[in-house]
Amino acid sequence: MNFFPSSRLTALVGLGFYNPWLILAFSCLAGCGAAFTDPAWHASVGDILRKREVPAAVTLISVGYNAMRSIGPALGGLVVASFGPLTAFAVATLTYVAMLWAIGLCKWSGRSSPLPREPLTTAIHDGARFTALSGEIKAAIARGTLFGLTSISILALLPLVARDQLRGGPIAYGILMAGFGAGALCAGISNNALRRSLSQERLTTLACIACAACCLALAFTSSLVVAAVALTFGGAGWVVTWTGLDVSVQLSSPRWVVGRTLSIYSALSSGGIAAGSWLWGAVAESYSLTVALEGSAGALLLVAATGLLLPIRQWKEIDQDSLGFETPALALDLKSRSGPIVVKIEYSIPEANVEAFLDQMRERRRVQSRVGARHWNLQRDLLEPSQWTETFHTPTWMDYLPLNHRLTAADKEVDQRLLELHAGELPPRTKLAIERPTGATRRREPSTSLFFRR
Repeated sequence: MNFFPSSRLTALVGLGFYNPWLILAFSCLAGCGAAFTDPAWHASVGDILRKREVPAAVTLISVGYNAMRSIGPALGGLVVASFGPLTAFAVATLTYVAMLWAIGLCKWSGRSSPLPREPLTTAIHDGARFTALSGEIKAAIARGTLFGLTSISILALLPLVARDQLRGGPIAYGILMAGFGAGALCAGISNNALRRSLSQERLTTLACIACAACCLALAFTSSLVVAAVALTFGGAGWVVTWTGLDVSVQLSSPRWVVGRTLSIYSALSSGGIAAGSWLWGAVAESYSLTVALEGSAGALLLVAATGLLLPIRQWKEIDQDSLGFETPALALDLKSRSGPIVVKIEYSIPEANVEAFLDQMRERRRVQSRVGARHWNLQRDLLEPSQWTETFHTPTWMDYLPLNHRLTAADKEVDQRLLELHAGELPPRTKLAIERPTGATRRREPSTSLFFRR
């Protein structure tokens, strides 16, 4: 998607039909393309590599991105000065061709679902629901949004630092960006060693403190060397934080939803970056550059303290691949949109196991709800108190099938613990029923029941 606005802009510049607003418009379109492609690009890492290799791969992506953030403007300025804007836009377009060629060479294949494709609105809703019910993902998104809001002052105000604090020009700005990129590169190289020594929460906290120290140094120094060294710490903190949060979202998401959770994470963290760029620019204009950098440093220290409320859990290599599910043989010939479907699971729990059973059912409710179960409830029989019934609904039969396909091995561990608490001679019994059929249903066998049992 980035190739088309870039190629169109190159053609318009070649024909002489361009102005600043047109360039900004096509740059916006390229940014929209990046918003679509980046989550898919990051999500594909899990299809190519094993889970233990994901953190290193994400680190390489982040280091490459931040290195090019530093080198790209310098190279672009050199090309424009030497050959003109048309050559610069043409080279940018060719880089997308190189990316497409690299993608074509990679012969990886993701797992295909046996179910039909979901409508776009349904897929968005399912991704938002899963994110809302996942504590680890919500913590990473909140921390990313706050970090983007506060730390972007380093890059947003850097041109003013070069001009007003250091009394320099383009060369000084280039040196500062090189310092930032060097810090990002060093953090990327040492990231594996850091993760073996410190927890992810401790790394994120220290990274926020490093960025706060960078802001304070930029606020008070008039030395180019000191500013470049400070930006080395800022670049390192930037890469460590974004890499850790990105990996946390990836490893907390099953494969069926990882692209959607990364999209939500990317959208909100990018929104924080955009809002922070405006905020600290407004503070610098209304008060002073020093006040803006000091305020940003203080805010970054507060973000570091949010780990007490929203901790980033240590990464675990959990099996998040969806398990296979065999569609039950029904007595009724249901259509894909027949429903609502009612699911009832009956347990026999002795009094001694009730507290442990309720603890497991709280987790069971979260697991079932985030994959699509609705109106979940737990009932206890008044006449036989040892009998408990778990009930939930899905809008249609086609909603029930993905719910089961989305359960992972980690989710199924809850079922195993519930089975250990169950006291019946037979496993917990599952019943399927249809409530208020939307159309006539055809019986396959006249004598069969409406319920499916196992």
